[in-house]
Amino acid sequence: MTYFTISGLQLALAGDDNLALVGREVNALKKRIPGIDMVMLGELSLFGACPRHEPPQEAEAALCEIARRNAIWFIPGSLFEHRNGKIYNMAPVINPEGQVVTRYRKMFPFRPYEENITPGDEFTLFDVPDVGRFGVSICYDMWFPETTRSLVAEGAEIIIHPTMTNTIDRDVELAIARANAAINQCYFFDVNVAGDYGVGRSIICGPGGEIIHQAGSGREIITIEVNLDYVRRVRQRGWHATGQPLKSFRDSTVSFPLYRDGANCTDYLNSLGRLEKS
Repeated sequence: MTYFTISGLQLALAGDDNLALVGREVNALKKRIPGIDMVMLGELSLFGACPRHEPPQEAEAALCEIARRNAIWFIPGSLFEHRNGKIYNMAPVINPEGQVVTRYRKMFPFRPYEENITPGDEFTLFDVPDVGRFGVSICYDMWFPETTRSLVAEGAEIIIHPTMTNTIDRDVELAIARANAAINQCYFFDVNVAGDYGVGRSIICGPGGEIIHQAGSGREIITIEVNLDYVRRVRQRGWHATGQPLKSFRDSTVSFPLYRDGANCTDYLNSLGRLEKS
């Protein structure tokens, strides 16, 4: 069996600098449960949702030190990255040696409300040696099924998905998380923020779309031991010997017109008007 323990920190947050709080939470968690292998936070947990706050370079170094000191893989939510005159919503992936191994830039900012944020254009996967392959997406990305399917098509078995949601559609997002897990036969870790930042209700789903845990609305530490062999068996035989959608997708001869270059701009979709605040 290939086991790996992941903790999602649904923290009750306020203000625009939570770096010290995050450090205390991770340190305390690792002391309480030494066997944790990975820790993840909700989207924009460190400095909040205002892009005018440019995190100092020392912030990432401090996050790397948290990972190194606790010997964990660490995905500390996301933060706004100022790069080449543009602003990205970026999630770093830090290994147990305290090194940033990759960075994911959110492909689908929550427009028109997440203003002046440049979409990323690269999918992000990383391997944990002797464990498996992980993919990263952020919040609104999961509303676009192509994002998770693209990660899974490259071998992702667990999707790490930091979220910041404080809107009425959280119920819908819970259904979307389950659907992403089921149709892609993967673990899906959707960790939201609480307090002033969000409504909580993080959800962890298994490769059959089953709910492993659904959090309440306040601070909650969610520690889940995953089994990568379970994902591989589900992909091989179906969930409880039911459907095998990844194989069917692979074997299909359908060429979807919508996915040809520029074909997403159909006459009907263009008729919906501009993307703007209503």
